[in-house]
Amino acid sequence: MDLGLVYSVETKEAEEGGYRIEVAMTLTAPGCGMGPVIAQDAEGKITQVPGVSQATVELVWDPPWHQEMISEEGKMQLGMV
Repeated sequence: MDLGLVYSVETKEAEEGGYRIEVAMTLTAPGCGMGPVIAQDAEGKITQVPGVSQATVELVWDPPWHQEMISEEGKMQLGMV
């Protein structure tokens, strides 16, 4: 979250019970070949949260990511401040 890569998170009730989480996120570069792997890994981590039965992570490219999207906390963790 602190890197500014997550654009939105929506929580909906799942038909079979629990919650469905829908995430729209980006990467630092559109050409990153790891995009599908990162999205799949994020889905797996989200479904481990108690009460979550489904997760969908969509990679989006608009708006394009830039360093100003990093939070102050993220900048401190990365040594940028």
